[in-house]
Amino acid sequence: MHRFYCPDIADTLMLGEEDSKHCVKVLRMAEGDTIEVVDGNGTLYTCRITMAHPKRCAIEVLDKETETPHWGHRIVLAIAPTKNLDRIEWLVEKCVEMGIDRIIPLRCHNSERTVLKTERLRKIMVAAMKQSLKATLPRLDEMTSMEQVVSEPFDGTRCIAYCDALLPREQRLTLAHAYRPGSDVMVLIGPEGDFSPEEVQAAMAAGFVPVTLGESRLRTETAGLMAIASIHALDSKREV
Repeated sequence: MHRFYCPDIADTLMLGEEDSKHCVKVLRMAEGDTIEVVDGNGTLYTCRITMAHPKRCAIEVLDKETETPHWGHRIVLAIAPTKNLDRIEWLVEKCVEMGIDRIIPLRCHNSERTVLKTERLRKIMVAAMKQSLKATLPRLDEMTSMEQVVSEPFDGTRCIAYCDALLPREQRLTLAHAYRPGSDVMVLIGPEGDFSPEEVQAAMAAGFVPVTLGESRLRTETAGLMAIASIHALDSKREV
């Protein structure tokens, strides 16, 4: 069954213009056809099309159910966007497909990109949510300073990953040792030039656990994906 996104579907009973066009003109769906609509807040609606208009596709709700994220806890990734937008767009898409609650674009001392337009990223997230059959749209923050993220209250495990040989390395744990499966977790990933020593020290002083993602030096987006994939893998092991 085809799935669409409309955050206010319960009030409007009508798809947005973009989804209406896709439903009626691209998929050629008609009155009486059944579709799924998610509101991004965890509710899945089974609907019937009552007016197949390419700009204002009207529906009636046949059934609704709550679909909570399958991982059952908060996963937050704070990551410095790459200079090449294609790479961060790819990362965001894959994180949503795997499962994540919040993505924070991080502005650091060594950031290659200090301004980020989030509108396209949100569209990518919506498409990934629908494609991976989820009903909850992760939160995407605007570009946020390292200082603000480090000082933000967070009731869970907080990790900072870095690879600079000049930074304290003997204190680092593997993510598998730092993270307790099933608990809330936030992971910080720096830019291609890594975090500055001052940023690492400030994070550690605020309670962040220094971690390593392995012996290989990873690109920023690879490190972010590695962290989220590892968290889900560790969660799956706990459930066995």
